[in-house]
Amino acid sequence: MTSHKPENHPSIKGEKTAILLLNLGTPDGTDYWSMRRYLSEFLSDRRIIELTPWLWQLILQGPILTFRPKKSGEAYKAIWNEEKDESPLRTFTRAQSEALADQIKSKHSDLIVDWAMRYGTPSTKSKIRELHEQGCTKILLFPLYPQYSATTTATACDQAYRQLLEERWQASVRTVPAYFEHSDYIAAIGDSILAHNKSLDWEPEVVLTSFHGLPKEYLEKGDPYHCQCAKTARLVREYLGWDASKLRLTFQSRFGPKEWLQPYTDKTVESLAKEGVKNIAIAAPGFSSDCVETLEEINQEVREVFLENGGENFTYIPCLNDSADHINLLEKLALNELQGWL
Repeated sequence: MTSHKPENHPSIKGEKTAILLLNLGTPDGTDYWSMRRYLSEFLSDRRIIELTPWLWQLILQGPILTFRPKKSGEAYKAIWNEEKDESPLRTFTRAQSEALADQIKSKHSDLIVDWAMRYGTPSTKSKIRELHEQGCTKILLFPLYPQYSATTTATACDQAYRQLLEERWQASVRTVPAYFEHSDYIAAIGDSILAHNKSLDWEPEVVLTSFHGLPKEYLEKGDPYHCQCAKTARLVREYLGWDASKLRLTFQSRFGPKEWLQPYTDKTVESLAKEGVKNIAIAAPGFSSDCVETLEEINQEVREVFLENGGENFTYIPCLNDSADHINLLEKLALNELQGWL
């Protein structure tokens, strides 16, 4: 494009291609005001809360954000990465981006790999702007959600599109689709369960695959998330050669008075313990990185529920995070969507 550029023409950067990993988000600190800013942005998203905005904001900015930041801050404090002074989600997402960049650049040296958060920092909008300034005319948006939901994948892409509205020269954009049934993803989850259980000196009687929940009405409105979670759990069970009583599907993190997707993780764990199950393990295949929902909610709160109701041995199976299997999977998914661009 620059070979016939007239004199005094504005400078044009060389055209580049980028992969932008997108994750949910994280507060910048565990103090009240950091948590309040983060929760206000997160819970103001119409993809998350579908109530009438003016009514919801009265509730949100009043009682919820008066009391919720302190409770959430305590949960984050329990799992905070003190060395880097950040949440584990930020630590792992950065590590995934760096590992993917190192691995993929051996084949495509001019490919840019970066990461962003839907809520908090680094923001998706700021990263789209940075990529534009670096001369990126092609961007692959990679939402780090194996199962699609409007509350995760869609809102992550929405935020990127909002920044594109402000760009005079918009980049061409592709998105990585949900990969809930991809054979490499299923194998990575299954192998992580086997490897973790092999490290124990006891055998789990039941393994739960716990996914983040959604209000049931979102399923009824057409969100495919529940069905994709169910298929992931079934495929992992088949990969392991287990029956339905050994590996079960549950949903966690419900919020508010409405009915959410069931069965609930905490209630299932309580029932299992009361029924005499002494040894359980929980994996979280819907999370690409460990975060407050896995490290605090599952590994601390749900663990406590199990032990208090008669359980004896509890273990949490970490997410794929920046493991070699996960980086290989991310590379394969990205390169498949980049065909014709590289």
